[in-house]
Amino acid sequence: MSEKDIIIPTTMKAIGQDVLGGPEVLHEVELPVPQPGPSEILVRVRATALNPTDWGHRRRAGLFLPAPPFVLGWDVSGEVVATGIGVTLFKPGDEVFGMLPYPHGHGAAAEYVTGPARAFARKPANLDHAQSAAIPLAALTAYQALVDTANVQAGQRVLIHAAAGGVGHFAVQIAKARGAYVIGTASTANHDFLRGIGVDEVIDYRTTDFADTVRDIDMVLDPIDADHAQRSLRTLRPGGLLVSLRANGGDHYKADAEKLGVRAEILLVEADHTGMEALRELAESGALRPTIAGSFPLADAAKAHALGETGRTVGKLVLTVE
Repeated sequence: MSEKDIIIPTTMKAIGQDVLGGPEVLHEVELPVPQPGPSEILVRVRATALNPTDWGHRRRAGLFLPAPPFVLGWDVSGEVVATGIGVTLFKPGDEVFGMLPYPHGHGAAAEYVTGPARAFARKPANLDHAQSAAIPLAALTAYQALVDTANVQAGQRVLIHAAAGGVGHFAVQIAKARGAYVIGTASTANHDFLRGIGVDEVIDYRTTDFADTVRDIDMVLDPIDADHAQRSLRTLRPGGLLVSLRANGGDHYKADAEKLGVRAEILLVEADHTGMEALRELAESGALRPTIAGSFPLADAAKAHALGETGRTVGKLVLTVE
């Protein structure tokens, strides 16, 4: 298929907002279809997924983005319909998935989106677009924490907090694929789910204080907050590593980590072709499979945001674009 065979409209539907606030501020807008610049591709979005950062930016100023109006969304699965100058990885008609550069590359909650070609990889052949869209931001976060940062090895002990969440359930599968012994924290209702994806030991955070019971951990992944990260330091063996996904309070617990003879790092996910290729290979091998907590048409984005903000979903929420 060539670009001559593809008809691209001049306008598209997207989910935008003009003010900060609750899910009710989201509404359908009509925007010009973007044009791919140098080293970029234009993707016909078939599905996009939600992450906590979506509702965080929707309701609060000063995170990373300027004030609205804007279109949120970073996860993409769809088809390439046009390429900018210099692109060699993809051609029109290729099915791809990827994460738009975080945080300023947002805009996936739309019918079309542009992004750097090297933020994408070929879509896993064994997954549909909704499943593929669930992977990029959350699974890349987990991969960059466990593999790129911690280099988790077989036999190491890994503690994953919020293990049934978006990042957490991918982190469990990536750690298990590398041969680690995985301990996960979650409410009792999610224990069977976690055992089903490979967790070796499950802790109910509502009844058990992990900081008093877990020891000799090689690596902790904490997506919750600075206090949680600081308490996690006590679980690490000498030389162990804490990777936090929350920037606030990092200076304090990094100083405590140094006193305890352990490391503490703060990770912000980056778009990465090599990482996406690794995730595609894990997905196609069956070692990585997304859990979809709910699927909504793009027009129902506000309903999906409201469900996500309850904090009670297992896995990922997806918006489909038909």
